[in-house]
Amino acid sequence: MRIENGSGTLDTAGADLDGPRVTLRGRWTADQGQAVERTAAGIAAHGRGQPVVIDLSAVQRLDTLGAWVLERTRAEIEGAGSRLAYAGARPEHRILLGEMGLREPEPKARDTRSPGIRMLDGLGRRVARGGAEVLAGIAFLGEVVAAAGRVARRPKTFRTAALVNQLEQVAFRGVPIIVLISFLVGGIVAQQGIFQLQRFGAQSFVVNLIGLLILRELGVLLTSIMVAGRSGSAFTAEIGSMRMREEVDALRVMGLDPIEILILPRILALVIGLPILSFLGSLAALAGGGLTAALYGGLTVDGFLARLQAAVSFHHFAVGLIKAPFMALTIGIIATIEGFAVQGSAESLGRHVTASVVKSIFMVIVLDGLFAVFFAAINF
Repeated sequence: MRIENGSGTLDTAGADLDGPRVTLRGRWTADQGQAVERTAAGIAAHGRGQPVVIDLSAVQRLDTLGAWVLERTRAEIEGAGSRLAYAGARPEHRILLGEMGLREPEPKARDTRSPGIRMLDGLGRRVARGGAEVLAGIAFLGEVVAAAGRVARRPKTFRTAALVNQLEQVAFRGVPIIVLISFLVGGIVAQQGIFQLQRFGAQSFVVNLIGLLILRELGVLLTSIMVAGRSGSAFTAEIGSMRMREEVDALRVMGLDPIEILILPRILALVIGLPILSFLGSLAALAGGGLTAALYGGLTVDGFLARLQAAVSFHHFAVGLIKAPFMALTIGIIATIEGFAVQGSAESLGRHVTASVVKSIFMVIVLDGLFAVFFAAINF
């Protein structure tokens, strides 16, 4: 039996079928795709019901398309209950055919455990994974501290321009949104406090409520959450994009430390910028609360300021500022770790940016709770 390709010759791709043996010759390449497909269809039709040997000794050239078509044909013949074997293949052809081989996925072992055991197993795995992430974060923090020590010994190597640029992105450009949201939240808290306290004729105590709540807790917490969503996600996306383009590896090849170049300026910008933003956010929230107290509670500006001065002191303000650098360090470490974990796909980048924001917000809230317990224990 003889099968011709579309051109009527066998100079490109073809086959001579004589009994169970098929001799291929010509070029089995992408530019001969139609001829290759027609010939493969003839081989598949001829091979149903009997074993076939394909002789590749006369093939001039074989590329991935030709190898994939041959392996697809082999799978069709073997699926029909017959067999196909190759003969006369050069070593490079055998390697290519092996790479193009159609392999069935290994069947998953059936899980015979009870639902309760599976739930406990999943919980244990998540706990173990969380512990590993905590240890990785501590190790990364150690690398950052070591890099900071190296820069402190060689101050000329520190990139001041990068720090100034990151301060502009983190602090200066973040002021409008943080001030606006803090102002609105302060007004909302004051409004709800007035509505509840006026039942007892104590609406003036709303000043104590918003003063202590904003300066000690809400101001720095709101600012940290917004910075985590704004700047933390940006850090992860920037470093992740550099990982995808292999720019981080290029820095290492040039003998430069990515932590000194990429991480230190960003973390220092967060540590410097977050307390400033917390201060401005707290002022905006107090202003929003004062405006609401004037509108709903009948307090004058002078009365609001006088009661605020009597209700709060400097140590309440210091509580919020003490928390801010620790929260900034936490956000920076998580954001950069997730950035370095990005692989070479857009899906990986999106997944790690999301993980960065979620983990940062979670850890900021946990850290705020730990500080609240600590300050209450020392009566500060």
